[in-house]
Amino acid sequence: MSELVKFAILGCGHIGKRHAELVQKHPKSELVAIIDPIDKISLQIADFAVPHFKNLDDFLSSAIEVDVINICTPNGLHASQAVKCLMEGKNVIVEKPIALTTIETEAIKTATENSGKHVFPVVQNRYSPTVMWLKDIVSKGLLGEIFMVQLNCFWNRDDYYYTKESWHGTLLLDGGPLYTQFSHFIDVLYWIFGDIANLKAKFANFNHQHSTEFEDSGIVSFDFVNGGIGSINYSTSIYQSNFESSITVIAENGTVKIGGQYMNCVEYSHVKGTEQPVFPDELLMNNYGAYKGSASNHQSVIENVLDVLQNDGVADVSLEDGIKVVEMITRIYEFRKSNIQKGKVLV
Repeated sequence: MSELVKFAILGCGHIGKRHAELVQKHPKSELVAIIDPIDKISLQIADFAVPHFKNLDDFLSSAIEVDVINICTPNGLHASQAVKCLMEGKNVIVEKPIALTTIETEAIKTATENSGKHVFPVVQNRYSPTVMWLKDIVSKGLLGEIFMVQLNCFWNRDDYYYTKESWHGTLLLDGGPLYTQFSHFIDVLYWIFGDIANLKAKFANFNHQHSTEFEDSGIVSFDFVNGGIGSINYSTSIYQSNFESSITVIAENGTVKIGGQYMNCVEYSHVKGTEQPVFPDELLMNNYGAYKGSASNHQSVIENVLDVLQNDGVADVSLEDGIKVVEMITRIYEFRKSNIQKGKVLV
């Protein structure tokens, strides 16, 4: 591999632009192309002085050398595009979720094994200081036995977000809020506390009956395989602005809550033998103008990719982790399918 790792960005919406900016700024990477069916002027990416391709096939058939393709397209396209890139001998960074079905994740896994290339799932919330702190105290056993964990995700998504011409709100390309808005936090839940079992779920669509093909709110309960019980409470029907993304832990040796709008602060910590941690008071979130998203730690994602490819480093997030998140959401959404089949209309 050359001294500079060469990247191409597939899909140049809000998050694709973020990837492009970070790649272009990094001294060890080079942006070589942008791939999007929309023209540069409309995308407002004229500042990226690299070739622009209308589709992936045209780019792959070009003579441009590339090491990594960043897949930042609508959710429902991630898996097929990842497989195509892998089979062309390219490493891929895949924005969350890596797929919308477990069948698709198996296709990615097979393509990875056959190609010998890397898949880097993007779950940048793992790099948030508060999340890393919680991971650390749980891993060290400072909390003792985990009794109960509650994940709350309460955000706002309005009609501006769910415009009729957008892929947002569709089952085929969006999949639902657990995929599009909250898969980051389900990844955090899995990363820190492990897998879940004995699921039950309930869904409702309060504000988006006219704009989505799925629920905007839900309650999920489960057992942790490692012990303890848990729940996920989520909604995109919050009035006007995002309210909270939080994890509350009730355990043998203490109680902890990391929260704020983007799980960016420690709201409560009373743990045996420890002091309240202190983190910089700053909002680390992706700002898309009309709405805001999860933590803005994509620079750490790019840095890890460069370390793996240039220094034989270890990936911070494995393909198996990305597959597990899709599998967990799929199991939750089996209840959604069941409710629809029983005539319990959710949308």
